[in-house]
Amino acid sequence: MTSPLSPAAFDLTGTLSRRAQSMTASAIREILKVTQQPDVISFAGGLPAPELFPLDEVRAASQRVLDVYGPAALQYSTTEGHPPLREWIGAQAGIPARNVQIVTGSQQGLDLLGKVLIDEGDVVLVEAPTYLGALQSFQPYLPRYVQVPTDDGGIDVDALEEVLKTTRAKLLYAVPNFQNPTGRTLSAERRRRLVELTAQHGVLLIEDDPYGQLRFTGAAAPSLYSLGLELHGDADRNHVIYSSSFSKTLVPGLRDAWVQAAAPIIAKLIQAKQGADLHTPTFNQMIIAELVDSVLPRQIERVRQAYGERARLMLDRIHADFPAGVQSTTPEGGMFLWLTLPEGVDTQALLPRAVERKVAYVPGSPFFALGGGENTMRLSYSNATPEQITRGVRALGDTLRDALAGA
Repeated sequence: MTSPLSPAAFDLTGTLSRRAQSMTASAIREILKVTQQPDVISFAGGLPAPELFPLDEVRAASQRVLDVYGPAALQYSTTEGHPPLREWIGAQAGIPARNVQIVTGSQQGLDLLGKVLIDEGDVVLVEAPTYLGALQSFQPYLPRYVQVPTDDGGIDVDALEEVLKTTRAKLLYAVPNFQNPTGRTLSAERRRRLVELTAQHGVLLIEDDPYGQLRFTGAAAPSLYSLGLELHGDADRNHVIYSSSFSKTLVPGLRDAWVQAAAPIIAKLIQAKQGADLHTPTFNQMIIAELVDSVLPRQIERVRQAYGERARLMLDRIHADFPAGVQSTTPEGGMFLWLTLPEGVDTQALLPRAVERKVAYVPGSPFFALGGGENTMRLSYSNATPEQITRGVRALGDTLRDALAGA
Protein backbone atom coordinates (compact mmCIF):
# COMPACT_ATOMS: atom_id res chain seq x y z
CA MET A 1 0.00 0.00 0.00
CA THR A 2 1.33 3.43 -0.94
CA SER A 3 2.25 5.63 2.00
CA PRO A 4 0.46 9.02 2.16
CA LEU A 5 3.93 10.56 2.25
CA SER A 6 5.19 8.75 -0.84
CA PRO A 7 5.97 11.05 -3.79
CA ALA A 8 3.53 11.03 -6.66
CA ALA A 9 4.60 9.48 -9.96
CA PHE A 10 5.16 12.48 -12.18
CA ASP A 11 4.96 12.47 -15.95
CA LEU A 12 7.71 15.09 -16.15
CA THR A 13 7.51 15.38 -19.91
CA GLY A 14 3.83 16.11 -19.60
CA THR A 15 4.52 19.01 -17.26
CA LEU A 16 6.43 20.92 -19.93
CA SER A 17 4.76 23.94 -21.48
CA ARG A 18 3.69 23.99 -25.12
CA ARG A 19 6.50 26.44 -25.73
CA ALA A 20 9.07 24.04 -24.27
CA GLN A 21 7.66 21.10 -26.19
CA SER A 22 8.04 23.07 -29.43
CA MET A 23 11.79 23.61 -28.83
CA THR A 24 14.28 21.66 -30.91
CA ALA A 25 18.00 21.04 -30.61
CA SER A 26 20.38 22.87 -32.91
CA ALA A 27 21.30 20.57 -35.78
CA ILE A 28 24.73 22.20 -35.92
CA ARG A 29 25.45 21.70 -32.22
CA GLU A 30 24.43 18.06 -32.48
CA ILE A 31 26.78 17.54 -35.44
CA LEU A 32 29.62 19.25 -33.58
CA LYS A 33 29.32 16.58 -30.87
CA VAL A 34 29.98 13.92 -33.51
CA THR A 35 32.95 15.74 -34.99
CA GLN A 36 34.97 16.32 -31.83
CA GLN A 37 37.55 13.73 -32.89
CA PRO A 38 40.77 15.64 -33.58
CA ASP A 39 41.28 13.93 -36.95
CA VAL A 40 37.90 15.02 -38.38
CA ILE A 41 38.03 18.10 -40.61
CA SER A 42 34.84 20.00 -39.81
CA PHE A 43 33.25 22.40 -42.26
CA ALA A 44 30.14 22.25 -40.05
CA GLY A 45 30.29 24.89 -37.34
CA GLY A 46 30.42 28.56 -38.26
CA LEU A 47 33.36 29.19 -35.95
CA PRO A 48 35.69 32.18 -36.27
CA ALA A 49 39.36 31.34 -36.69
CA PRO A 50 40.91 31.33 -33.19
CA GLU A 51 44.43 31.97 -34.50
CA LEU A 52 43.15 35.40 -35.65
CA PHE A 53 41.86 36.46 -32.23
CA PRO A 54 43.64 39.62 -30.96
CA LEU A 55 44.86 38.02 -27.72
CA ASP A 56 47.45 40.63 -26.78
CA GLU A 57 45.04 43.49 -27.43
CA VAL A 58 42.27 41.86 -25.37
CA ARG A 59 44.73 41.20 -22.55
CA ALA A 60 45.87 44.83 -22.55
CA ALA A 61 42.31 46.16 -22.78
CA SER A 62 41.27 43.99 -19.82
CA GLN A 63 44.04 45.51 -17.70
CA ARG A 64 43.13 49.06 -18.77
CA VAL A 65 39.48 48.46 -17.84
CA LEU A 66 40.45 47.29 -14.36
CA ASP A 67 42.84 50.20 -13.95
CA VAL A 68 40.28 52.81 -15.04
CA TYR A 69 37.04 51.44 -13.61
CA GLY A 70 38.25 49.35 -10.67
CA PRO A 71 35.50 47.36 -8.92
CA ALA A 72 32.82 48.99 -11.09
CA ALA A 73 34.03 46.81 -13.97
CA LEU A 74 32.98 43.74 -11.99
CA GLN A 75 29.73 45.12 -10.60
CA TYR A 76 26.13 44.83 -11.76
CA SER A 77 25.22 47.45 -14.36
CA THR A 78 22.28 48.84 -16.30
CA THR A 79 20.22 46.57 -18.53
CA GLU A 80 20.58 48.86 -21.54
CA GLY A 81 24.34 48.39 -21.65
CA HIS A 82 27.63 50.23 -21.10
CA PRO A 83 26.96 53.86 -22.19
CA PRO A 84 30.22 54.44 -24.11
CA LEU A 85 29.66 51.26 -26.12
CA ARG A 86 26.05 52.18 -26.93
CA GLU A 87 27.13 55.67 -27.92
CA TRP A 88 29.81 54.29 -30.25
CA ILE A 89 27.34 51.92 -31.92
CA GLY A 90 24.75 54.66 -32.26
CA ALA A 91 27.31 57.01 -33.82
CA GLN A 92 28.16 54.41 -36.50
CA ALA A 93 24.49 54.23 -37.48
CA GLY A 94 23.71 57.93 -37.05
CA ILE A 95 21.15 57.31 -34.30
CA PRO A 96 20.90 58.14 -30.58
CA ALA A 97 22.35 55.68 -28.08
CA ARG A 98 18.85 55.25 -26.62
CA ASN A 99 17.94 53.28 -29.76
CA VAL A 100 20.67 50.71 -29.00
CA GLN A 101 20.27 47.71 -26.70
CA ILE A 102 23.30 45.57 -25.79
CA VAL A 103 22.57 41.84 -25.69
CA THR A 104 24.54 38.74 -24.72
CA GLY A 105 25.25 37.44 -28.20
CA SER A 106 23.04 38.07 -31.21
CA GLN A 107 21.25 34.80 -30.49
CA GLN A 108 19.85 36.36 -27.32
CA GLY A 109 18.77 39.35 -29.36
CA LEU A 110 16.75 37.10 -31.66
CA ASP A 111 15.19 35.30 -28.71
CA LEU A 112 14.20 38.57 -27.02
CA LEU A 113 12.79 39.94 -30.28
CA GLY A 114 10.72 36.79 -30.63
CA LYS A 115 9.48 37.21 -27.07
CA VAL A 116 8.37 40.82 -27.49
CA LEU A 117 7.07 40.66 -31.07
CA ILE A 118 5.58 37.22 -31.79
CA ASP A 119 2.20 36.01 -30.58
CA GLU A 120 1.07 32.47 -31.19
CA GLY A 121 -0.06 32.11 -34.77
CA ASP A 122 1.61 35.29 -36.05
CA VAL A 123 2.94 34.92 -39.58
CA VAL A 124 6.73 35.21 -39.74
CA LEU A 125 8.24 35.42 -43.21
CA VAL A 126 11.63 33.74 -43.61
CA GLU A 127 14.00 33.12 -46.47
CA ALA A 128 14.16 29.63 -47.95
CA PRO A 129 16.69 28.64 -46.68
CA THR A 130 17.27 30.75 -43.57
CA TYR A 131 19.47 30.79 -40.47
CA LEU A 132 18.37 27.85 -38.35
CA GLY A 133 19.32 29.64 -35.12
CA ALA A 134 16.60 32.19 -35.84
CA LEU A 135 14.08 29.39 -36.33
CA GLN A 136 15.22 27.91 -33.03
CA SER A 137 14.85 31.31 -31.29
CA PHE A 138 11.41 32.09 -32.70
CA GLN A 139 9.85 28.61 -32.49
CA PRO A 140 8.96 28.70 -28.75
CA TYR A 141 6.69 31.68 -29.45
CA LEU A 142 4.68 29.49 -31.84
CA PRO A 143 4.67 31.51 -35.06
CA ARG A 144 3.34 30.34 -38.41
CA TYR A 145 6.21 30.39 -40.87
CA VAL A 146 5.80 31.35 -44.51
CA GLN A 147 8.84 30.81 -46.71
CA VAL A 148 9.94 33.39 -49.29
CA PRO A 149 11.88 32.08 -52.31
CA THR A 150 15.50 33.12 -52.83
CA ASP A 151 18.01 32.99 -55.65
CA ASP A 152 21.58 34.13 -56.19
CA GLY A 153 20.47 37.74 -55.62
CA GLY A 154 18.90 36.96 -52.24
CA ILE A 155 15.19 37.31 -51.49
CA ASP A 156 13.00 37.19 -54.60
CA VAL A 157 11.14 40.46 -54.00
CA ASP A 158 8.66 39.76 -56.82
CA ALA A 159 7.66 36.56 -55.06
CA LEU A 160 7.53 38.41 -51.74
CA GLU A 161 5.15 40.98 -53.22
CA GLU A 162 2.80 38.19 -54.27
CA VAL A 163 2.98 36.67 -50.79
CA LEU A 164 2.15 40.00 -49.17
CA LYS A 165 -0.95 40.41 -51.34
CA THR A 166 -2.57 37.41 -49.67
CA THR A 167 -0.78 37.06 -46.32
CA ARG A 168 -1.04 39.29 -43.28
CA ALA A 169 2.48 38.94 -41.89
CA LYS A 170 3.84 40.27 -38.59
CA LEU A 171 7.51 40.36 -39.49
CA LEU A 172 10.12 39.28 -42.01
CA TYR A 173 13.49 37.96 -40.90
CA ALA A 174 16.41 38.35 -43.32
CA VAL A 175 20.21 37.97 -43.41
CA PRO A 176 21.11 40.27 -46.33
CA ASN A 177 24.92 40.06 -46.19
CA PHE A 178 26.69 36.76 -46.91
CA GLN A 179 23.69 34.89 -45.68
CA ASN A 180 23.92 32.04 -43.25
CA PRO A 181 23.61 29.38 -44.69
CA THR A 182 24.07 30.17 -48.40
CA GLY A 183 26.70 32.92 -48.42
CA ARG A 184 24.49 34.93 -50.82
CA THR A 185 24.13 38.71 -50.64
CA LEU A 186 20.88 40.59 -51.22
CA SER A 187 21.39 42.85 -54.22
CA ALA A 188 21.36 46.63 -53.78
CA GLU A 189 18.33 46.99 -56.05
CA ARG A 190 16.31 44.48 -54.07
CA ARG A 191 17.21 46.02 -50.72
CA ARG A 192 15.37 49.26 -51.35
CA ARG A 193 12.32 47.48 -52.71
CA LEU A 194 12.30 45.06 -49.76
CA VAL A 195 12.28 47.96 -47.31
CA GLU A 196 9.54 49.77 -49.24
CA LEU A 197 7.37 46.65 -49.60
CA THR A 198 7.50 45.75 -45.92
CA ALA A 199 6.76 49.36 -44.93
CA GLN A 200 3.83 49.51 -47.34
CA HIS A 201 2.31 46.33 -45.89
CA GLY A 202 3.02 47.12 -42.23
CA VAL A 203 5.52 44.27 -41.80
CA LEU A 204 8.39 44.63 -39.34
CA LEU A 205 11.74 43.78 -40.93
CA ILE A 206 14.51 42.19 -38.84
CA GLU A 207 17.92 42.61 -40.46
CA ASP A 208 20.39 40.14 -38.98
CA ASP A 209 23.88 41.31 -39.94
CA PRO A 210 26.68 39.55 -38.04
CA TYR A 211 28.86 39.17 -41.15
CA GLY A 212 28.42 42.53 -42.92
CA GLN A 213 31.93 43.79 -42.10
CA LEU A 214 33.55 40.65 -43.51
CA ARG A 215 33.35 41.52 -47.21
CA PHE A 216 36.40 40.34 -49.14
CA THR A 217 35.24 41.08 -52.70
CA GLY A 218 32.67 43.25 -54.45
CA ALA A 219 31.03 46.55 -53.50
CA ALA A 220 29.20 47.11 -50.22
CA ALA A 221 25.45 47.78 -50.29
CA PRO A 222 23.50 49.97 -47.83
CA SER A 223 22.01 48.27 -44.81
CA LEU A 224 18.27 47.70 -44.72
CA TYR A 225 18.26 49.69 -41.49
CA SER A 226 19.82 52.75 -43.16
CA LEU A 227 17.30 52.51 -46.00
CA GLY A 228 14.49 52.35 -43.44
CA LEU A 229 15.95 55.37 -41.66
CA GLU A 230 16.07 57.23 -44.98
CA LEU A 231 12.47 56.24 -45.74
CA HIS A 232 11.02 57.25 -42.37
CA GLY A 233 13.41 60.05 -41.40
CA ASP A 234 13.39 59.10 -37.72
CA ALA A 235 14.89 56.20 -35.75
CA ASP A 236 11.69 55.94 -33.71
CA ARG A 237 9.54 55.45 -36.80
CA ASN A 238 11.87 53.01 -38.56
CA HIS A 239 10.16 49.65 -39.11
CA VAL A 240 13.55 47.96 -39.68
CA ILE A 241 15.20 46.34 -36.65
CA TYR A 242 18.94 45.77 -36.92
CA SER A 243 20.92 43.07 -35.13
CA SER A 244 24.69 42.63 -35.18
CA SER A 245 27.55 41.31 -33.12
CA PHE A 246 31.23 41.66 -32.26
CA SER A 247 31.59 37.85 -32.28
CA LYS A 248 32.64 37.56 -35.92
CA THR A 249 34.88 40.64 -36.01
CA LEU A 250 36.63 40.64 -32.60
CA VAL A 251 36.05 37.57 -30.42
CA PRO A 252 32.97 35.37 -29.89
CA GLY A 253 33.63 34.42 -26.27
CA LEU A 254 32.83 37.86 -24.83
CA ARG A 255 29.27 37.44 -26.21
CA ASP A 256 28.70 41.11 -27.00
CA ALA A 257 26.05 42.04 -29.58
CA TRP A 258 23.36 44.63 -30.00
CA VAL A 259 19.94 45.49 -31.43
CA GLN A 260 19.02 48.84 -33.01
CA ALA A 261 15.30 49.61 -33.02
CA ALA A 262 12.61 52.20 -32.44
CA ALA A 263 12.09 53.32 -28.85
CA PRO A 264 8.89 51.29 -28.19
CA ILE A 265 10.67 48.08 -29.20
CA ILE A 266 13.83 48.93 -27.23
CA ALA A 267 11.70 49.60 -24.14
CA LYS A 268 10.23 46.10 -24.30
CA LEU A 269 13.61 44.52 -25.06
CA ILE A 270 14.93 46.10 -21.86
CA GLN A 271 12.12 44.56 -19.84
CA ALA A 272 12.54 41.17 -21.53
CA LYS A 273 16.28 41.20 -20.89
CA GLN A 274 15.75 42.06 -17.24
CA GLY A 275 13.84 38.81 -16.98
CA ALA A 276 16.54 36.89 -18.84
CA ASP A 277 19.90 37.92 -17.38
CA LEU A 278 19.57 41.50 -16.01
CA HIS A 279 22.39 42.73 -18.24
CA THR A 280 25.27 41.64 -20.45
CA PRO A 281 28.49 41.26 -18.39
CA THR A 282 29.85 44.69 -17.52
CA PHE A 283 33.51 43.73 -17.82
CA ASN A 284 33.03 42.27 -21.30
CA GLN A 285 31.29 45.38 -22.59
CA MET A 286 34.03 47.61 -21.22
CA ILE A 287 36.70 45.49 -22.94
CA ILE A 288 34.87 45.78 -26.27
CA ALA A 289 34.52 49.55 -25.81
CA GLU A 290 38.30 49.75 -25.36
CA LEU A 291 38.87 47.92 -28.66
CA VAL A 292 36.36 49.41 -31.10
CA ASP A 293 38.40 52.44 -32.18
CA SER A 294 41.97 51.18 -32.15
CA VAL A 295 41.80 47.41 -32.70
CA LEU A 296 38.53 46.65 -34.49
CA PRO A 297 39.41 48.23 -37.88
CA ARG A 298 42.71 46.33 -38.08
CA GLN A 299 41.06 43.14 -36.94
CA ILE A 300 38.35 43.39 -39.59
CA GLU A 301 40.96 43.74 -42.33
CA ARG A 302 42.89 40.78 -40.97
CA VAL A 303 39.81 38.55 -40.89
CA ARG A 304 38.64 39.70 -44.33
CA GLN A 305 41.94 38.77 -45.91
CA ALA A 306 42.14 35.36 -44.24
CA TYR A 307 38.55 34.37 -44.98
CA GLY A 308 38.82 35.59 -48.56
CA GLU A 309 41.86 33.38 -49.15
CA ARG A 310 40.13 30.38 -47.57
CA ALA A 311 36.91 30.90 -49.53
CA ARG A 312 38.79 31.13 -52.83
CA LEU A 313 40.77 28.00 -52.03
CA MET A 314 37.63 26.06 -51.09
CA LEU A 315 35.90 27.09 -54.31
CA ASP A 316 38.96 26.17 -56.37
CA ARG A 317 39.13 22.73 -54.75
CA ILE A 318 35.37 22.20 -55.15
CA HIS A 319 35.67 22.89 -58.88
CA ALA A 320 38.64 20.51 -59.12
CA ASP A 321 37.55 17.66 -56.84
CA PHE A 322 33.74 17.50 -56.89
CA PRO A 323 31.80 15.44 -59.43
CA ALA A 324 29.72 17.07 -62.14
CA GLY A 325 26.23 18.11 -61.11
CA VAL A 326 27.19 19.78 -57.80
CA GLN A 327 26.43 23.51 -57.73
CA SER A 328 28.07 26.00 -55.36
CA THR A 329 27.35 29.58 -54.37
CA THR A 330 30.20 32.10 -54.60
CA PRO A 331 30.23 34.26 -51.45
CA GLU A 332 31.55 37.83 -51.49
CA GLY A 333 32.24 37.69 -47.77
CA GLY A 334 31.27 36.01 -44.54
CA MET A 335 31.95 32.43 -43.52
CA PHE A 336 29.78 30.08 -45.60
CA LEU A 337 28.98 28.64 -48.99
CA TRP A 338 26.12 26.41 -50.11
CA LEU A 339 26.09 23.28 -52.20
CA THR A 340 23.16 21.92 -54.18
CA LEU A 341 23.45 18.30 -55.26
CA PRO A 342 21.35 16.46 -57.85
CA GLU A 343 17.83 15.54 -56.79
CA GLY A 344 17.63 12.28 -54.91
CA VAL A 345 20.83 12.73 -52.91
CA ASP A 346 20.02 13.03 -49.19
CA THR A 347 22.84 14.90 -47.45
CA GLN A 348 21.54 13.95 -44.00
CA ALA A 349 21.87 10.25 -44.83
CA LEU A 350 25.22 10.92 -46.47
CA LEU A 351 26.81 12.60 -43.43
CA PRO A 352 27.94 9.39 -41.62
CA ARG A 353 29.74 8.29 -44.77
CA ALA A 354 31.51 11.63 -44.94
CA VAL A 355 32.52 11.38 -41.28
CA GLU A 356 34.01 7.95 -42.03
CA ARG A 357 36.27 9.81 -44.46
CA LYS A 358 37.05 12.30 -41.66
CA VAL A 359 35.13 15.29 -43.00
CA ALA A 360 31.88 16.90 -41.78
CA TYR A 361 29.34 19.45 -43.01
CA VAL A 362 25.83 20.61 -42.10
CA PRO A 363 22.95 19.05 -44.09
CA GLY A 364 20.72 21.70 -45.64
CA SER A 365 17.25 20.57 -44.59
CA PRO A 366 17.28 22.14 -41.05
CA PHE A 367 17.63 25.58 -42.68
CA PHE A 368 14.17 25.29 -44.27
CA ALA A 369 11.35 26.30 -41.94
CA LEU A 370 8.78 24.17 -43.77
CA GLY A 371 10.97 21.32 -44.96
CA GLY A 372 12.89 20.70 -48.14
CA GLY A 373 16.51 21.07 -49.12
CA GLU A 374 17.40 17.42 -48.61
CA ASN A 375 19.92 17.64 -51.47
CA THR A 376 21.76 20.69 -50.06
CA MET A 377 24.53 21.31 -47.54
CA ARG A 378 26.38 24.17 -45.88
CA LEU A 379 30.17 24.40 -45.72
CA SER A 380 32.11 26.84 -43.54
CA TYR A 381 35.65 27.80 -44.56
CA SER A 382 36.42 30.22 -41.70
CA ASN A 383 37.85 27.78 -39.17
CA ALA A 384 39.86 25.50 -41.47
CA THR A 385 43.48 25.83 -42.47
CA PRO A 386 44.41 25.73 -46.17
CA GLU A 387 45.75 22.21 -45.71
CA GLN A 388 42.50 21.10 -44.04
CA ILE A 389 40.44 22.68 -46.79
CA THR A 390 42.42 20.83 -49.45
CA ARG A 391 42.17 17.44 -47.71
CA GLY A 392 38.59 17.92 -46.54
CA VAL A 393 37.20 18.95 -49.91
CA ARG A 394 38.96 16.00 -51.57
CA ALA A 395 37.42 13.59 -49.03
CA LEU A 396 34.00 15.17 -49.44
CA GLY A 397 34.35 14.95 -53.21
CA ASP A 398 35.08 11.22 -52.93
CA THR A 399 32.02 10.82 -50.72
CA LEU A 400 29.79 12.68 -53.19
CA ARG A 401 31.18 10.75 -56.15
CA ASP A 402 30.32 7.45 -54.47
CA ALA A 403 26.84 8.71 -53.60
CA LEU A 404 26.12 9.86 -57.14
CA ALA A 405 27.43 6.58 -58.56
CA GLY A 406 25.13 4.69 -56.21
CA ALA A 407 22.16 6.89 -57.11
